[in-house]
Amino acid sequence: MTNVIKYPKEKQLNIGIVIFGIIFVYLLATIIMYLTAPKITVYEVRQGSILKDNAYTGLALREESVVYADSPGYINFYAEDNSKVKVGTKIYTLSSQKLDFEMDAVDETEEILSNEEKYALLLKIQSYNNQFQECDFSSTYQLKNEIQGSLNKITSQSKTDQINSLISSGTYSDLTIKTAAKDGVLVCLTDGMEDLSVETISREHLKKTNYKKNELSSNQKISAGEPIYKLVTNDKWNLLIEVSKETQTALKDKKTVKVNFKKDNQEMRATLTFLEQFDKPVLCLSFDNSMIRYVNERYLDVELILEDESGLKIPKSAEVSKDFYVVPKSYLTVGGNSNKDGVMRKQINSKGENITEFINVTVYYEEDEYIYLDPNVFEKGDVLLKPESMETYELKDTRTLKGVYCINKGYAVFKQIQILCESDEYYIIEEGNSFGLSNYDHIALDSSNIKENDVVF
Repeated sequence: MTNVIKYPKEKQLNIGIVIFGIIFVYLLATIIMYLTAPKITVYEVRQGSILKDNAYTGLALREESVVYADSPGYINFYAEDNSKVKVGTKIYTLSSQKLDFEMDAVDETEEILSNEEKYALLLKIQSYNNQFQECDFSSTYQLKNEIQGSLNKITSQSKTDQINSLISSGTYSDLTIKTAAKDGVLVCLTDGMEDLSVETISREHLKKTNYKKNELSSNQKISAGEPIYKLVTNDKWNLLIEVSKETQTALKDKKTVKVNFKKDNQEMRATLTFLEQFDKPVLCLSFDNSMIRYVNERYLDVELILEDESGLKIPKSAEVSKDFYVVPKSYLTVGGNSNKDGVMRKQINSKGENITEFINVTVYYEEDEYIYLDPNVFEKGDVLLKPESMETYELKDTRTLKGVYCINKGYAVFKQIQILCESDEYYIIEEGNSFGLSNYDHIALDSSNIKENDVVF
């Protein structure tokens, strides 16, 4: 009988298990690093704008001359309201009784409009329909005023023709014609504030409370000495606004400001001064055009546009400050085994000999005659050698730049920013700077937990 002796098998290293274990440990370490590493939120840089404005109601002052009736009677206007008139222009007629216009019985606009006038109104309405936006409902009132103005002009012309006919026929023997005594813009309303000036106003005048105006119309009976109309005799006018001290501070060093008129959403630039006769800031905005556009308004709702900048919009949380060595541009050269920019640094080797080495550098910003170099590449006190010269420059002066960390390449790179204006949460920065950001760049939303060259997962 043969005895079979079993020997224990020799344990052999399984290379597959070893490789799997290494990969497992690597993956586990990567996951742990990912979970414990600070999370970098990416923000895509886009073009944007910031508009800072303040809404106010201002008092309009113009050169106004009121014309009063020298006798009682019924007035009928020859000239159109808000039209420019010259000396001797027929303004209105005065008669002891109402004038009988045939057109008073005509209510249908269809009968007094020509085909050309109908077509012009249709074009206005079509243009309004094409451009209408719900957020700009004020344009509806603008359209209404334009159509009403067109109809009034047609009606006024028809009445003027009939007045001429009545004068020629001699139907009204006591009808007299009154003409303009000076050039100006005709306004068929008065409010008792025509004599106010920048020097004579009080704080009460700046408030619209209890404001009333007297609008005059044709065939209206007036008494002797009663105001009939006024002429505005200068295109220059002022708008007086009581503002906050914060607004006064914001405008302190400015000579002009952009103004948006809420009535028609038009913008104009005004020269500004502050009146000294009040204990609170009162701003005087001076205009030299567009008087006729708002000639019927004594109080105007406006917005002062303190800042209106466009550029690249970034969150404030992305901002970071960094110090850089400031070096004259003349020390920048090209060397080494490439065409990259760099500087020549003087050093002493182990034998005590002076040597020069080329250091590749990145220029982060330049201004005037200086460039900004990363301090992490050098030591304070390093000496640079000027190319083709024996002049040297010791690294000691630093300046601070504001910037953000750009992460387009998967790691953090400092990019300088030039801030144009700001809001509570965002900056508008200069676009087109070769050392700064471009549209669609990706930056770190929060720069507090990131350093330059950090890898972004």
